[in-house]
Amino acid sequence: MSPPQPEFPSPQARDVLISVNPRAGRKGRQRLVGTVATALADQGFRVQILSDLEAVTSLAAELLEKEQLRAVLGAGGDGTMSVLANRLPAQTPLAPLPVGTENLLAKYLQMRDLDQVVQAIAGGAIAHLDAGRLRTAVNSTDPDGPRMEQIFLLMVSCGFDAEVIHRLHSNRAGNITQLSYGKPILHAIRTYEYPELRLYWDPEAAADDLTQSTSSPLTARWAFAFNLPCYAWGLKFTPNASGVDGCFDLCTLQNGSLWQAAKYLLAVLRQRISGLKDCTMTRLKRFRIEADRPVPVQADGEPMGFLPMEVDLLPRRLKLVVPEAWALQAGFGPAAAAGTNGQPSEPDRRMPLSTE
Repeated sequence: MSPPQPEFPSPQARDVLISVNPRAGRKGRQRLVGTVATALADQGFRVQILSDLEAVTSLAAELLEKEQLRAVLGAGGDGTMSVLANRLPAQTPLAPLPVGTENLLAKYLQMRDLDQVVQAIAGGAIAHLDAGRLRTAVNSTDPDGPRMEQIFLLMVSCGFDAEVIHRLHSNRAGNITQLSYGKPILHAIRTYEYPELRLYWDPEAAADDLTQSTSSPLTARWAFAFNLPCYAWGLKFTPNASGVDGCFDLCTLQNGSLWQAAKYLLAVLRQRISGLKDCTMTRLKRFRIEADRPVPVQADGEPMGFLPMEVDLLPRRLKLVVPEAWALQAGFGPAAAAGTNGQPSEPDRRMPLSTE
């Protein structure tokens, strides 16, 4: 696969839309949106803060047509970014404004604080990363019934952790914090029965370095597929997952019980999960997971229906505004760092940051 090619924003793209998810993260963090808007306005950008997703969608399409859109900032968490990726036109440049609970994408892109976000918008690059697409059953009791289709950015899983996510959101009454996960986790520990999962794929969907001993179907009790090496609480199941290699990194675990869960968690914390005999690591472009009992699915920390699930990769589907330093670290080399005119936008890249 050829090296990823970044772009640099056009100097004429001066409009920034901030799409606010009022239910994301702690309420106090929402005030940071105004701070970022002011800092960007001081840099000469035209900034609009919107909480109506329909308005964001319409205005983004209009500004794209006029080649004036610098970025749409998702003020929320990873779920907010996923919603924007699904609703906005594919060519929309997106960037996270981390005011949510986990903010895994923002951490991965080195955009954890306000200064980093403003600097990326004012003088960063545009990176095209892979995305995933999943299709799942809407109803747990009707696996052959209505289907839902969604794009995801980070990862998808089915089983215990998805059970926690489903329970969390089914009882959600307001903003989510880390403490909100306590009751759903305890309930899942008491009730989840770890049904068997069957993972299917065809030979053309396998990466060249797929372990020869791995065959379809693969049975397990846990299944995680990563587009990017991001998971809650900083856990690294597949630390080498990359959003530019055209494959998902899959981790499947064969045994299901509370004691096995503790063993797997310890192995992940020690970065030794891949060395376990009951762990299988595979790299695939598309796959299907089935079960004989209802099993929930989650993607990017949001409930996404139930098995059966079909997943395929969308190469370079995401258009993200990122810090230039991150682009270089991710393999977007200096020789490739040019826009359509062959040169980066010097005024924007050198623009001083002022958030006062």
